[in-house]
Amino acid sequence: MRTIETTRGPAEVDLRLAEPSRGLLVLGPGASGKPFHDLFSVADAVQAAGISVAIVTPPYAVAGRRIPPRGSATDEAFIQVIAALQEELGDQPLITGGRSYGSRVACRTASEAGSVGVLCLAFPLHPPGKPEQSRLGDLEAATVATLVIQGRSDAFGCPPGAEHRRVLVVDGDHSLKKDHDRIASTVVEWLDDLL
Repeated sequence: MRTIETTRGPAEVDLRLAEPSRGLLVLGPGASGKPFHDLFSVADAVQAAGISVAIVTPPYAVAGRRIPPRGSATDEAFIQVIAALQEELGDQPLITGGRSYGSRVACRTASEAGSVGVLCLAFPLHPPGKPEQSRLGDLEAATVATLVIQGRSDAFGCPPGAEHRRVLVVDGDHSLKKDHDRIASTVVEWLDDLL
């Protein structure tokens, strides 16, 4: 685990280097700020496929808060962490993503970060029971190739596919506790095509 200073406070990064590396996947966690099992299983498979992975714990979570701040603070810190990693690791294709809230951050920052693709694990399309409060705008901010992996019974809804966006529906809910092998292999195949 390493610490990267941002203007919003220190972020922590679990960096898993591939040697040689053909790309860098930077992942953000859900709103709790703690990485879930699905991030770790994807990270293991991606690293084994020759792509370096960074799992970011944002500053608010490092500071002990369990709810992300309103506004752009998390987005700004995510961009700064990416910049620091790119400076350290050199020029290689960048893919950003995350689970739930982290996938929203990745979508909103994809253009500024220079991502060639965005990975969304359990994108929260709307709050449970409130489909009228759609967050589709966050998802559509990512105009590059996007892979969304969603649980069939996710209470946060299931986003639609689009020309540049593939949606894979798997058994389970928002926690994505099932089908880890299928999720990981799909991500690796998508990254292979992307890179």
